[in-house]
Amino acid sequence: MFQGLSEKLENAFKKFKNKGKLTEADIKAGMREIKLALLEADVNFKVVKDFINSVSERAVGAEVLESLLPAQQIVKIVNEELTALMGGTQAKLTIASKPPTVVMMVGLQGAGKTTHAGKLAGMYKKQGKHPLLVACDVYRPAAIKQLEIVGEKLDIPVFTMGDKVSPVKIAEEGVKFANQKGYDMVFIDTAGRLHVDEELMKELQNIKEKVEPAEILLTIDAMIGQDAVNVAKTFNELLDITGVILTKLDGDTRGGAALSVKHVTGKPIKFIGTGEKLDAIEPFHPERMASRILGMGDVLSLIEKAEQAYDEKKAAELEKKIREQTFTLDDYLDQFEQLKSMGSLEQIMGMMPGMNAGALKDAKIDERMLARTEAIIKSMTPYERQKPEILGASRKKRIAAGSGTTVEEVNKLLKQFDQTRKLMKQFSNPKQMSRFGKKKMKIPFN
Repeated sequence: MFQGLSEKLENAFKKFKNKGKLTEADIKAGMREIKLALLEADVNFKVVKDFINSVSERAVGAEVLESLLPAQQIVKIVNEELTALMGGTQAKLTIASKPPTVVMMVGLQGAGKTTHAGKLAGMYKKQGKHPLLVACDVYRPAAIKQLEIVGEKLDIPVFTMGDKVSPVKIAEEGVKFANQKGYDMVFIDTAGRLHVDEELMKELQNIKEKVEPAEILLTIDAMIGQDAVNVAKTFNELLDITGVILTKLDGDTRGGAALSVKHVTGKPIKFIGTGEKLDAIEPFHPERMASRILGMGDVLSLIEKAEQAYDEKKAAELEKKIREQTFTLDDYLDQFEQLKSMGSLEQIMGMMPGMNAGALKDAKIDERMLARTEAIIKSMTPYERQKPEILGASRKKRIAAGSGTTVEEVNKLLKQFDQTRKLMKQFSNPKQMSRFGKKKMKIPFN
């Protein structure tokens, strides 16, 4: 996410470093670099022009020119202006005062509208809502079936009347059904086209008129770059959308759409899609995204991901096992699985301060490590997981064969587990803990 832009901005900021004082000429040269970085990231030209003017105006003021740390002041200004450019603060979904809250999903074909209707419904289901999905795309082959599959995976019901009924009628009946059955949120999956046309927009306008949605969310594929902004502008002019879902931000995208869409349409990005899994969706926080772009990390999102993966009961059990020194390979595997549920290691590391895109570019993060660890442990008998010290050469050979790994990998895992147990033994001993700060420990997760 924003890898190229992050690297180029970092290079631009280097022009301000190692200078006790900045002149207006220094700032002008640095702004030129920032301008090029934004244009190469496919940010709308007018947006770039306005952004550079805002930053330059503040940068040539006393707060920078008279500062003892001018480079840091420039980064601070760019961070604040990026945040403002993307909306300033999080724009939350509007919940209707009288249920159901109707959310109309619109967008072009291929943007991920159907999947993200399900993702949103799943997100709000976790928050205690009772969502209903409504299948109104009667034109695209298998669109209804796709929504039904998504609904089945998330255990969310799908209202459908087949592909012979008018989408306007289906939307209307879907909302009536939600009222009758007590569903408090309705996500309407509408049809898309390969491009905006009069027939499509007329149909969407008719659905809007009939169901009076609390939200009209436009789903945009971030991979199409500058075209995403043009699509947003057109849909907004014809439908008066309330917000945007930006999808495929985990892909090889330059990120220009995220920085342009609010400025061009006046409508906020409310959610971002960060992967293919049905839980890979996040509320959009402008200030956190600005921090990620500038390599400052996103600790708040990282904490939220950890809290979602965190199981209070399991944590209490783990604490007891650490205290009683009864930590087993089953517990070790459980910790890995909780880590895996937080998302890819690249995403997690990208949220850590200082771990910018440039630093991660050449890092070889082996996502298969978790799968191999799981395979090795699950190839053991329950007793072997409880007492790994009984594992001799023949048992290790059997486990390696059963897990599709090697004896060397089995030995490496057992060594890491043993180091983890030793570390936990120190944590469970107050006398050892008092010396912990004086001794540099090597954490055995590698």
